Amino acid sequence: MDLRKVVPLLVVGMCQVGSAQTPTYGIGRTPTADEIRTWDISIGPAGTELPQGHGTAKEGAPLYIQKGCGGCHGRNGNMAQAPTLIKSDGTMKNQFSCLQPCVNDNNVMALHSPYATVMWDYINRGMPLGKEQTLKPDEVYALTAYLLFKNGVIKEDDVMDQQSLPKVVMPGRHDFSLPPEEWKHGQPRLKNYP
Repeated sequence: MDLRKVVPLLVVGMCQVGSAQTPTYGIGRTPTADEIRTWDISIGPAGTELPQGHGTAKEGAPLYIQKGCGGCHGRNGNMAQAPTLIKSDGTMKNQFSCLQPCVNDNNVMALHSPYATVMWDYINRGMPLGKEQTLKPDEVYALTAYLLFKNGVIKEDDVMDQQSLPKVVMPGRHDFSLPPEEWKHGQPRLKNYP
């Protein structure tokens, strides 16, 4: 078989197959407006997407136990296999190896996140494990308040809601992120991000 004759035939054949494709490839469908609303659950730094609701650290403390947070993160939010939620006092060493990505006392979300809305968003989307997105907004506000309080970011009786949560000044806010008033939708939130 003469490859000089076969290769041009293969190239022509491939071009015909490629040109037969439509720009949309003829698969899938356009999502409905309701489907887009269901999927569009991200919360920006300014918190404009936050739902109605409120919660305090006092309300969040019993929820932390009731919702099973301590089962993975430890009764005190640390010294467990899941990521550390509450910075430890440093007197003990965690007996569990850190899961990847490793979240420990050096990068606790309540101290490392640039915005408190990031915490609310993460808890709302991803917790409790296996029952994601089952928490009510009031429960998410209360759990967020509890973790912020236990890490010394807010006071125990501070009420977290649509207005107050985005105003929480996080300890790591100015280290690597854009202030909420400078961030625009679709723009990276981190400084020097490619």
